[in-house]
Amino acid sequence: MRERLEELLNEARAEIEETGLKDALVGVKSKYLGRKGLLQGFFKELGALAVDERKRAGEFINTVKQSLETEIDSRLSAIHAEEQAERLKTEKLDVTLPGRARSLGSIHPVTRTLYEVQDIFASLGFGIAEGPEVEIDYYNFEALNIPRDHPARDMQDTFYINEEVLLRTHTSPVQIRVMEEHPPPLRIIAPGTVYRRDSDVTHTPMFHQVEGFMVDTNVTFSNLKGVLTHFLHSLFGDSIEVRFRPSFFPFTEPSAEVDIRCVICKGKSSTCRVCKGSGWLEVLGAGMIHPEVFKSVKYDPEKVSGFAFGLGIERIAMLKYGIDDIRLFFENDIRFLSQY
Repeated sequence: MRERLEELLNEARAEIEETGLKDALVGVKSKYLGRKGLLQGFFKELGALAVDERKRAGEFINTVKQSLETEIDSRLSAIHAEEQAERLKTEKLDVTLPGRARSLGSIHPVTRTLYEVQDIFASLGFGIAEGPEVEIDYYNFEALNIPRDHPARDMQDTFYINEEVLLRTHTSPVQIRVMEEHPPPLRIIAPGTVYRRDSDVTHTPMFHQVEGFMVDTNVTFSNLKGVLTHFLHSLFGDSIEVRFRPSFFPFTEPSAEVDIRCVICKGKSSTCRVCKGSGWLEVLGAGMIHPEVFKSVKYDPEKVSGFAFGLGIERIAMLKYGIDDIRLFFENDIRFLSQY
């Protein structure tokens, strides 16, 4: 047995020395040392030997096994080092080349405008409140003095899920939810996403709106004018002209639409596409909160008063950045977005 083991050891060493590939060397290891390898056959012969011979033969078999394992592992390490050296010769890295600059993202113009609006009202002491985008009819319409047969519902072009559940058409429901839970005084803005069935160069089915309101004793229309005039001057500059026009909204009385002088033609062009030659741009709807709205939240309209307003963020962003198509905000064109 010893002679046969020495012969096997010499054959295995010759194969190890001749092998120059990892896969081939793994095959050699399996041939001699695997569970069904040549060396395993010698272990099976030990049972037929005398006790003394069995011990000496077993020790020699283990010696051969350890020797082969050591030589195979050593050869694997040598092959790995050779392959690595070869790769280093062919895969050179020029460390003098300048690094590749990664393009940084930027805040979307709509988000940027929303942040600016929030900051201005925060400086005036307004808090921020949020509400659900999937709303019920009561909060979106009825509590805001818009009953089921009111013609103002036709103006909203609502996405209904069923008769009672809908996608909110404005953020005004947040006003009701806040007043239901908190007594006056209140000074809140409610930014968020709203939905209407409308799509063209100035309208999208989904857009962003900020509702704001202030409720206390002795709040007047003068307070409304002061807050909104300060807001528009902060947003567009102190030189911007502001005007209030009488209007109608079911949830405010009296109501007004708020205009600014056209930021494109400054009111000097009769052919301006933005203001259509009028010289003015409507940017806000506002008014004193209707007594019926106060009653729906169990406020006494004889003791408290307040104003509310609403604005579309995309509309403001279009005016600030000189954009004439609202759809550009949502097309994800990197050429457009990278300008901001």
